Amino acid sequence: MRTAVFRRAHFNAAHRLHNAYWNDEKNKQIFGPCNNPNYHGHNYEIEVKVTGEVDPQTGFVINLDELKQHIKREVEDHLDHKNLNLDVPEFKTLNPTAENIVRVIWERLRVKLEDKYDLSVRLFETPRNYVEYPAD
Repeated sequence: MRTAVFRRAHFNAAHRLHNAYWNDEKNKQIFGPCNNPNYHGHNYEIEVKVTGEVDPQTGFVINLDELKQHIKREVEDHLDHKNLNLDVPEFKTLNPTAENIVRVIWERLRVKLEDKYDLSVRLFETPRNYVEYPAD
């Protein structure tokens, strides 16, 4: 019986959306206020979905404490209260859009989970705007 388990988490981070190959005018035109050279921040919410078979011995798909610890180390400790452009190695050359942030989170969590699990991550940049990776 395949079942999905969800865990939510939160982190705060600053970023600037910018393409170094474009001039200032084009960056402002495409990214608007998100191109502010002094950065801007978000209160990000994530929702991690792990799908798998229910273990008949534990009754769990995955131990939620284990999942919680992976999220803490790989997401919260890595991204919380950071300037994504300056402090996070993955974004030294990758524009920290919501689409790229959610993929980085997924990649960091994917390597921590056994292959028997399917994984998807939703990242809420605002209460109304979110992205999901991988897309269904």
